[in-house]
Amino acid sequence: MAKVTRDDVARLAGTSTAVVSYVINNGPRPVAPATRERVLAAIKELGYRPDRVAQAMASRRTDLIGMIVPDARQPFFGEMAHAVEQAAAERGKMVLVGNSDYRTEREVHYLRAFLGMRVSGLILVSQGMSEQAASEIEAWDARVVLLHERPEAIDDVAVVTDDIGGAQLATRHLLEHGHPYVACLGGVPNTPAVGDPVADHVEGWRRAMQEAGLSTEGRLFEAPYNRYDAYQVALKLLAGPDRPPAIFCSTDDQAFGVLRAARELRIEVPTELAVAGFDDVKEAALTDPPLTTVASDRPAMARAAVDLVLDDSIRVGAPRRERVKLFPSALIVRRSCGCHGG
Repeated sequence: MAKVTRDDVARLAGTSTAVVSYVINNGPRPVAPATRERVLAAIKELGYRPDRVAQAMASRRTDLIGMIVPDARQPFFGEMAHAVEQAAAERGKMVLVGNSDYRTEREVHYLRAFLGMRVSGLILVSQGMSEQAASEIEAWDARVVLLHERPEAIDDVAVVTDDIGGAQLATRHLLEHGHPYVACLGGVPNTPAVGDPVADHVEGWRRAMQEAGLSTEGRLFEAPYNRYDAYQVALKLLAGPDRPPAIFCSTDDQAFGVLRAARELRIEVPTELAVAGFDDVKEAALTDPPLTTVASDRPAMARAAVDLVLDDSIRVGAPRRERVKLFPSALIVRRSCGCHGG
């Protein structure tokens, strides 16, 4: 049986092959609704299946978007990857996800692999992009959008949330409960000082403390981003002689570790210890007590990142337009801070 071609679809629909292509690829030009229906009916009747491999070879680009995250096991990155996948599906694209495990060589590995697959673009969650990664992107003239984090190594095509402002909101809220000060769980020692969300969360905490006339000296504690290692840090901190009255955690996962440590040490939250996090992952509403945290509009950020990565004008070194989309943060008040909501 002869293979059905795009020409066959065009003849049956009474239109051109170009119009058939516009219908299949949902653009780049609009197609009248009646014409679209004729083309779709012809596709169904003939059983036509587009040859995606041939299309990719001809256009030197696939319907794939590459996404690299530090660790999809962490709820925030898993939820963000899912939001990107949904946004990409709305544009007729599929997403390949790779985990860098916070390691430069893994990030470069996935950059090379995805670019070699001729992805339509890359959405990159990178903690302090290395020179090697930046040079790979520049060598391939790739479309890259930074999501959630904004390293300085490349030219700031980014979708981010107001990390500093959100951390200020959470810290101020804890102070409004009358605590003499708020401690902060920051990042690990090699956290980049610029463009990293955790560094910005620490900066927001610092600004809120300074606004209140409070010292931050000795009140910032290094902790890994995941709950398991943060739990170990929290055990030592909460069992020590200078237990803080309130803690702002740079990630919700850290806050989960703090809540677990407090429960193990029989420290009542929030009466003996107030806790707030950042990210508002779904699990935050189910902790005991439910976690006060800072939220960003992940679905809107994902859609913005997908739109940007499919924009032909977005490349490293392209003329600067609106190259950074900043989304506001919102405080989600629940009971871990001492309020009765949530």
